[in-house]
Amino acid sequence: MVLAKVTDFLTISPSTILLTLCNALILFLVLKLILFKRVNKVMEDRRNDIAESYRKADEAQQNADRMQAEYNEKIGAAKEESAELVRAASKKAQLRSDEIIADAKAEAKGIIDNAYSEIEREKKIAVNSIKDEITEIALSAASAVAAKEITAEDNEKLIESFIDGVGEM
Repeated sequence: MVLAKVTDFLTISPSTILLTLCNALILFLVLKLILFKRVNKVMEDRRNDIAESYRKADEAQQNADRMQAEYNEKIGAAKEESAELVRAASKKAQLRSDEIIADAKAEAKGIIDNAYSEIEREKKIAVNSIKDEITEIALSAASAVAAKEITAEDNEKLIESFIDGVGEM
């Protein structure tokens, strides 16, 4: 009896198969109406969220690339501007240096010209002074000659004293 009940349980009956298939079909339709719509909606929302995240990431990447290009452009412009400022400052310094050198040369030339004119003036004063002394010596020699009669020996002594007198002055 126990054996008969176990075999009844294990037997394949077409009506049971048909009812099981109908139950599975009804369960599938009920789950499809209730659960699949919600699950599909959640999956579609998730897919849309992921697509939106990718779109935002692409936009952020494009924005970052654009900002990097602008940054590189600004850096290049700043480097070029700083190089131009350095060149301008260098040129200005060179011009100022040339101006200072030209002023110094002009001042030195003025000082040299003044020194030459002072030397020339002193030279004229010295020549005039020597001429005056020679004149005085010549006059004193002439008066000495006129005061006495000169012999050849006296003439020699007179010339030597005149030369010695000129050398001392």
